[in-house]
Amino acid sequence: MSTWEVRSECTPGCAVHAAPRVSSAEAARRCAAFARAAGRALRDGERMAEPARLRAHARAVLAAIGVRLDIDTPPDTAGLVVREARPPGAAGPPPGTLVVANHISWLDIPALLAVEPVTLLAKREVGEWPLVGTLARRAGTRFIDRGRPRQLPATVASLADVLRSGRSVAVFPQASTWCSGAYGAFRRATFQAALDAGAPVRPVTLSYEQLGQPSTVAGFLGDEEFLSSVRRVVRARGLTVRVTVHPPLDPRPGTDDRRALADLARAAVSSRVQAVGTYL
Repeated sequence: MSTWEVRSECTPGCAVHAAPRVSSAEAARRCAAFARAAGRALRDGERMAEPARLRAHARAVLAAIGVRLDIDTPPDTAGLVVREARPPGAAGPPPGTLVVANHISWLDIPALLAVEPVTLLAKREVGEWPLVGTLARRAGTRFIDRGRPRQLPATVASLADVLRSGRSVAVFPQASTWCSGAYGAFRRATFQAALDAGAPVRPVTLSYEQLGQPSTVAGFLGDEEFLSSVRRVVRARGLTVRVTVHPPLDPRPGTDDRRALADLARAAVSSRVQAVGTYL
């Protein structure tokens, strides 16, 4: 394992149901609905990456497997992207937003895209997952190889270029999945891209509940196979993914290094987790 890779202490044993499972018949119905929703997205081809279509497909995938989406945003915030004007006299569009979220599940990806389609930065392995990998590639996801740390400077530079172009990017700076947003430090590398591009940072907390109670059932942890996690999720009763959007962080005033910016983002994300309680 390279110094860039992160090994979570969570295992598949952390992922448990917090409510009685749905029937086998209902689970089978959800699997069929999931396949139909994914098939519709794939039939869109390259058009799937269009923002309106991508949001609709992400919401359809969540609904198909019985996952309710709950969006909690601050006043005057419509989505994940910070809408700001370019200073007078400046050339080109305003920079995009670096969206940073804690990482629990493969469901995190459609949950973010269901709120607002942005370019995702994900580990290389995501592109190899059955079905979801194809969907991620069609959605315009960029992949990084955590086993090749020498690529990190080029990845950061490329990410900064995307932000300068006006496009927004979502990353999971914990670099691994954890059973709760209360765990896992934020790696600092991607925050350098926001500093280099002068881009705002939007912290987001992702959390999961079943029938109103915190749940780890959606966790995709350790060395678990993807299909094993899917089977558990489709049996989950009353599963909700809550996307809590926090006020943006401006990397320019008072945040002159990536460590400070990462710490501020981590504090914002964990403040919401502590408010609703951890999952253990």
